[in-house]
Amino acid sequence: MIVWLLVSWALNVVVLGIVGWLLHGVSFGGSGWTVIWSALVFGILNTLLKPILKFITAPLALLTLGLAWFFVSMFMLWLTTLIINGFNIDGFWNYVWATIIVWLANILVDAVLRPHGETA
Repeated sequence: MIVWLLVSWALNVVVLGIVGWLLHGVSFGGSGWTVIWSALVFGILNTLLKPILKFITAPLALLTLGLAWFFVSMFMLWLTTLIINGFNIDGFWNYVWATIIVWLANILVDAVLRPHGETA
């Protein structure tokens, strides 16, 4: 479990760095440390808060065929920008694209690295 969390954190460092490189509306104040701290906070929020929010929004997710959970993921990025000084995402569409990129990267890593039979 600890190893998987470290791998997930390292992935988020790389993916958030790529998001900042690809999207002009995403910035880290020119600091690699901001990317690292952002990934750590983002990982903690996804581990602790996201499951609670997914449980609370489950009825809405059923009505929207899962779209509500996309906004939960986007909310995790928004909270991270509030907590980490220097990490900024400007504009709704940058949040959308950043969420999509992070989501796709996590799906790929889960498919490749997660041991068979283990669930998140």
